[in-house]
Amino acid sequence: MANAFLTLATTPSVLAAQVANGSAGLYDTIGGRRPADRFGPAEVQFIAERDSFYLASVSESGWPYVQHRGGPAGFLKVLDETTLAFADFRGNRQYISLGNVAANNRVAIFLMDYPRRRRLKLYARIEARDLSTDPVLASKLDLPSYRGVPERVFLLHLAAFDWNCPQHITPRFTEAEIAAASAPLHARLAALEAENIALRTALAEKDLPA
Repeated sequence: MANAFLTLATTPSVLAAQVANGSAGLYDTIGGRRPADRFGPAEVQFIAERDSFYLASVSESGWPYVQHRGGPAGFLKVLDETTLAFADFRGNRQYISLGNVAANNRVAIFLMDYPRRRRLKLYARIEARDLSTDPVLASKLDLPSYRGVPERVFLLHLAAFDWNCPQHITPRFTEAEIAAASAPLHARLAALEAENIALRTALAEKDLPA
């Protein structure tokens, strides 16, 4: 089985570049061990843990546009093995992505795990849907504790995905991840400070005249 993502990505000009650089045929057997056109448990878990992703669309003039999308971890939801969905929160109201996908519904998405240096990329066709037309879906994507104001729902119909290699991904950590990693250190420092205070108090009491 050929890699579904590379099948879509390898246009004649891409193939020509591979031939010119000596990598033509390199991936013919790599990635064929399992389907890459439907999500498995590894992809479902990875997506559920993400609190942001990058969405690329193409304008009618041919210019690409990459937009960052963020929210609480899990705001991008896997509805089934070929469908993702997320609430489109109000932003700067330029609506560049919304306009682009109205003319061309093909998009690319990058999901990054910087601490573990992992990256999932996918091709999909995107569909904008009014919140009021599908209350069941809207309820699945509802984030009552999040400050964002949803304007619509975006459905992503998977065409193919691929996992990138970790080369050149610089590890980066969120405040929450840093706090969790440093919690044992802070606890140890607090214990040492308490021990130090207790020792100082004991020595001071020992030196007091009878």
